[in-house]
Amino acid sequence: MSDSIPQNLKYTKEHEWARVEGKTVVVGVTAHAQEALGDVVYVELPKLGATITEGKQFGVIESTKAVSDLYAPLSGKVVKVNDELTGNPSIINTDPYGAGWIVEVEPSDTEQVGRLLDAAAYGALLK
Repeated sequence: MSDSIPQNLKYTKEHEWARVEGKTVVVGVTAHAQEALGDVVYVELPKLGATITEGKQFGVIESTKAVSDLYAPLSGKVVKVNDELTGNPSIINTDPYGAGWIVEVEPSDTEQVGRLLDAAAYGALLK
């Protein structure tokens, strides 16, 4: 388990994180998730402009150990995808909270972010 859970992010029980940046929300997978998965070898990204729905699958992450669905922490329109992951999905392993982000979403309901877990609650979930 990761020693450090960033305090400035929100989390889901499915191990995605969300970071508010102005009017959009950047989404990725947590250090805990990437450690459990092992070496990430493929990420299926949603299309630019796609609508994602809170709690529903929006992509797939594949590692040498397993294939896992990615679940949307909030509903909204995908305004950016991390195309770097197509050629180098292992960025998720080396920098899950930075360069390993997955999508950027324009939320349809900004209150959904407030219902996500804070760092303390996510840390408690991992115990």
